[in-house]
Parts: sequence; structure tokens; C-alpha cells
Amino acid sequence: MRVLMIVVVMSLAVTVLSAQTPAPPATGQAPAYRAPRTADGRPNLNGIWQGMNEANWDLLPHAANFPRVVTLGAQDAVPPGIGWVEGGEIPYLPAATAKKKENYEKRLTLDPEIKCYLPGVPRAMYMPYPFQVVQSKDVIMMVFEYAGAVRTINMGKPTEAPADSWMGWSNGHWEGETLVIDTTGFNDSSWLDRAGDFHSDELHVVERITAASPDRLNYEATIEDKNVFSKPWKISMPIYRRMDKNMQIMEFKCVEFVEELIYGHLRKPGTQAPPHP
Repeated sequence: MRVLMIVVVMSLAVTVLSAQTPAPPATGQAPAYRAPRTADGRPNLNGIWQGMNEANWDLLPHAANFPRVVTLGAQDAVPPGIGWVEGGEIPYLPAATAKKKENYEKRLTLDPEIKCYLPGVPRAMYMPYPFQVVQSKDVIMMVFEYAGAVRTINMGKPTEAPADSWMGWSNGHWEGETLVIDTTGFNDSSWLDRAGDFHSDELHVVERITAASPDRLNYEATIEDKNVFSKPWKISMPIYRRMDKNMQIMEFKCVEFVEELIYGHLRKPGTQAPPHP
């Protein structure tokens, strides 16, 4: 009888202690990261960052590939990619599907990147070039190495785009640890990748950027365009801090490299292209 009472008392003690002790986090579940703060108390995203993936070649899952016209051997090859579109499909309208296919077939001459045009949004965020975030209370700037592109994100009262442009017109706000950027006011000239994925001037992009660690950002973009897509769709990927010694944004003013491609057909017959500097 005494043994039974001892067992009951010990069981009750274990039960009480279990109720008072917080349950441990689920296996593999790390506590949410809280980024360092700027002077105004917002998450500090300053730094030089880069998307380390193959989304610029094709946002969808794809195998290694090569253009129909191979000019530089393996340098022209497309590296394989795992895909960054949620659901694995871009919901094109029927007419837009035909346009996407045409873009793909003519991508070596039509892709705006080949002509050093501005990359647009969200493509600027995952091109294989670094970009720098310069953050203040009222404005956040993103300076991109490719083509000297710049985004100015208004963090005050939302304003409307004065005109359509390649990089659009961005208004931002904070939702806790997340920077939310709402961008409209695009022209219809940029592409979303080298595979010919495109949009119209009705493009609307909402990005969410959250620091996941000191050196990694979680990046999401919801893309909507009633002229091209049947419904909004989303991409997501990590973006990493560049840790190189003396890392800085270098000049990649690529316009001079594409003059022959764009204007060569205007040269008088029999004349040669000027030597490259």
C-alpha cells in the first residue's frame, strides 16, 4: 500500500512540474531572428546583397540548355535551376502564352538584358550582380551594379507614379520585421527572365523582404498583371550578403558593349565596326 501511495505521489509531482515547465520548441524550429536596428528603430537592411541562383535564366524549373545559335560554346549554356515560382507554373492568359513562346524563340535578340536596358522589378533583385541597400527613415535606395540601375523606395505617404518607367514607382512600409514594397507605374518593356517571361504596363509587384539571419534575407514577390496573367502568382528565394573583403558596387555600364548589336544595321555598307576600347 505504501509503495502504491509513493508511486501516485511521484506521478502527481511529475504532472505538476510538466505543467509548470514550458514545452521546448519543436525539433529544428529556431526562434525568429530579430535584425539589428537603425536609429529610427527599424530593421537594418543596409549592405551589399546578391541573389545566388539561376532565376535570371528562367524562373521555372529547367534543365541545362543552350541557345539555338551557339556562339561561345559553354559560355552560352543555361545552367539548370530548381524553380522559384510557387506552384511551379506561371498562370499566363492564352494570348500571352503565345507571346511568351515567341519571346523564348527570339530571346537572343529580344531580351532587354542583352541590350543593356534597365532590368525592371522584380528581375533586378535576382540578376547575377550585387546590389546595395542604403536605408534611411524616409527613403530606401537600392543601387544595382547591372547598368547602374537604381530604385528609390518612398517610405512616407504613398504617392503615384508621375509616368511609366522601367523600374516602376515604389512605395514601402514596415510590417514588423518585414519591409513591404508596393510597385506600379511600369512600362511594358522589361522581362522577368531570359526565358521570355514578360508583363504589360499593368504590372503590379508587392515584395516582402525579411532578414532571416545577419547575412540572409528572405525575399518574396507577388506579381499581378490583368493583361498577361489569369491570377496573381508568387516567387520566393533567399538573398545573401556579400562578405568579400573590400566589397563594393563596381561600375558595369554595359551600354557601350551593345552599340553594335543595336545600331550596327545603320552603318553604311562596307564600313566596319570601330575597335572596342
